Amino acid sequence: MPNATPLLHREAHCKDCSLACMCLPISLHADEMEALDRIVKRGRPLKKGEVLFRQGDAFSSIFALRSGAIKTYSLSDEGDEQITGFHLAGELIGMSGMDSGQYTVTAVALETTSVCEIPFDTLDELTAVLPQLRKQLMRLMSRELREDQDMMLLLSRKNADQRIATLLINLSARFRARGYSAKAFRLSMSRNEIGNYLGLAVETVSRVFTRFQQQGLILADGKQIEIVDYIQLCALAGGQND
Repeated sequence: MPNATPLLHREAHCKDCSLACMCLPISLHADEMEALDRIVKRGRPLKKGEVLFRQGDAFSSIFALRSGAIKTYSLSDEGDEQITGFHLAGELIGMSGMDSGQYTVTAVALETTSVCEIPFDTLDELTAVLPQLRKQLMRLMSRELREDQDMMLLLSRKNADQRIATLLINLSARFRARGYSAKAFRLSMSRNEIGNYLGLAVETVSRVFTRFQQQGLILADGKQIEIVDYIQLCALAGGQND
């Protein structure tokens, strides 16, 4: 397996980032944002398939995605991969290692991806003097817990059509929050990866996408998706339209 990719300091700033409103800098004053900016490390983009960190590595930093997409997965004792999440620009990853001192998942780039590395010890010191930063970190941790709970509910209660509809509505909302189209977007993950994440066979995933097209819910051309009937797709997903 490739080594985790080291990140180095590069010229880029939180105040200039279009995703600052979704990340740690939200609600910070200019001088507070500069203090955060000074501890952030930014390196060359990860190529598709490159590892950011591995399950079992010593926890040292959390990471904010500036562009691209990353999948996280854990390995069973038998070496089987179980995808635990798909992460987009503006989201933080690596926080699950805070309590154990080790990353609990492996993070791999699904496409060319840029990240900001935030050394946790330094961040922890900074949050002690910047209460708004600590509050935002807690919000982001809470969101991660809620998403884990939503995923458990998704896998325990919904059939294949509902699971895939929920994933598409979820991605739609996340793209919309980033200023992109909520109805036409490109999937960074493969059908096989979708199946792994949702607990479905890849053949089932393909059949559902075909059925959704036949029902006039979506148009699909490879990884390119267009939601044609958002209301019906949302209803199928269980009314999750935010």
